[in-house]
Amino acid sequence: MSVETQGRLTALTEAAYSEVHPWGAALRRGNLQDGVQDQESTATRIAVFQPSVVPGLLQIAEYARRVIAMFHRQYAESDPAAELASRLQRQLALYDTDREFEFLITEAALRWRPGPVQLLLQQLDRIASISSLENVSVGLIPWSAEALTLSTHAFVMYEDEQRQSWVTVETIHADVRVAAPEYLEIYRSRWSLLRKAALFDADAQEFLSSIVDDVRNGPV
Repeated sequence: MSVETQGRLTALTEAAYSEVHPWGAALRRGNLQDGVQDQESTATRIAVFQPSVVPGLLQIAEYARRVIAMFHRQYAESDPAAELASRLQRQLALYDTDREFEFLITEAALRWRPGPVQLLLQQLDRIASISSLENVSVGLIPWSAEALTLSTHAFVMYEDEQRQSWVTVETIHADVRVAAPEYLEIYRSRWSLLRKAALFDADAQEFLSSIVDDVRNGPV
């Protein structure tokens, strides 16, 4: 087999395990949130790492509205109101006790403020409330934690009832779905290292309270 043929076969194999869905094309077909919900509905375990913004499943309505507005400015086909309604609908899955959710959120994401101080305070309160659910785990990664790996971008790991796994990565221009076993292992390893730097349970609540105090007493 020639080197050229080997290269083509490798490229085809990788393409079979990866899918790239540009946001613009997806919007022309309908609501972006519907595609995300389709993936979430088949998963029994969802693990979300977010270094820059509160994860969509945890966003309060006004926070979500502002985030969606920032994203959709580039797409004339978008319907932000429909996207918001669908995002809030997706959050009902958190109350399904047959499913497990785990979130790793950096301090930078917790402090990012897309609106007035009061909005961020309400959003942080929502995180504290949701973390009390038995099927939801929220880990918070402080700036002061020793870095064990890079936090280059957000990603979501899924696992269904048949223990099939896949990962999605949201880039600026597209949503990428990854299913190749060797790539999934890279994400699992990254998740494990990020988790070691996170605070959970009472430690996380105490840390979140300290951020709330900082935000409340900081500049408006």
